[in-house]
Amino acid sequence: MPNAPGAAISMRYGLAGPCEVLTTACAAGTHSIGYAARLIRLGVADVIVAGGCESVMTPVGTAGFVNMTALSNSGISMPFDKNRDGFMMTEGAATLVLEEWDSAVARGATIWGEVLGTASNADAHHITAPAPGGAGALRCMQLAIDDAGLTPDDIVHVNAHGTSTPLNDAAEAEALNKLFGPNGPLVTSTKGVTGHALGAAGALEAIAVLLAMHHRKIPATAGWTTPDPELAEFRLVTGQAADWEPGPSISNSFGFGGHNGCVVLGPA
Repeated sequence: MPNAPGAAISMRYGLAGPCEVLTTACAAGTHSIGYAARLIRLGVADVIVAGGCESVMTPVGTAGFVNMTALSNSGISMPFDKNRDGFMMTEGAATLVLEEWDSAVARGATIWGEVLGTASNADAHHITAPAPGGAGALRCMQLAIDDAGLTPDDIVHVNAHGTSTPLNDAAEAEALNKLFGPNGPLVTSTKGVTGHALGAAGALEAIAVLLAMHHRKIPATAGWTTPDPELAEFRLVTGQAADWEPGPSISNSFGFGGHNGCVVLGPA
């Protein structure tokens, strides 16, 4: 019964609209937010609860990622660091209440931010390795920016997928460089703090973007200590949090199998 949690939530709170589960690997949380936003945009619903959850730390689940050599041997999440050696698997959950703007205003809701655009695509390349040069990630970010009616120059912050794996971080760095250039938006990976919560990661990181807007600070990339001269250049926040003027921001999720999801968020 893979949709039992969704059914329980709908029954407890009387939510009678679409009740669906997306299982698109590490992009599931982001895809859920994007799908919910599109349903609201289409007028299917006024309010949707969307997010992600993950409980994978079982013997079988752990053994699978060990066999793929995806987990860190050092026991440290080091996104974009020269010495990164894999991700730290964690569990978690996060949900957001998405609501049509006028509906939220009418009931006096506290609005944390706005979904400006979303995108989803596939690498169509390999079951674990990202497409060469971050091609799929690059297309997904551009599609999300287009959906928001913006240009790359409008984006001021990116919460990167940044898993701390050698291939993913290199591919994402190249995609960021190609889309924004070396002096583009401020980038962070919050997985240095949270680890990689797989299906929950996208929802956790979308909330991290909203909190960065609320506090007007972009958190530093925890675990990063040593620059990697082989990575394409981009503006990674390290050392301490960066002050910023909140504006259009992207939260990236790039999952195994080439499942890519991006959501563009703006301040309320």
